[in-house]
Amino acid sequence: MAKAIELLKRALLIAVLSLLALYVCDDLSVRYRIPRSRDPFGVVLVRPYYAVRLKDRKTEYYFLDPQNQKCVHSIFPHLGYSPCWYLQRNNRKRTDM
Repeated sequence: MAKAIELLKRALLIAVLSLLALYVCDDLSVRYRIPRSRDPFGVVLVRPYYAVRLKDRKTEYYFLDPQNQKCVHSIFPHLGYSPCWYLQRNNRKRTDM
């Protein structure tokens, strides 16, 4: 039983260190433009809207003009920008009022 727990701890440590290494390499590729031939930033069209709750428990929607939002071509968010793959899948931005 103790050997199984030790093996589980070791596997968890390897998984955490692998994720940390992936994040660091991803961050370095954005900061230092590795590879140099690609731009680390992109733009995605986001469609924001307001969802306003009324007194009769209904919701009224107010759609705003689409806006370009800067994103980063990476797996994880970096430098305060969301990844482009995430913004392309979630391009509607809801604000509850």
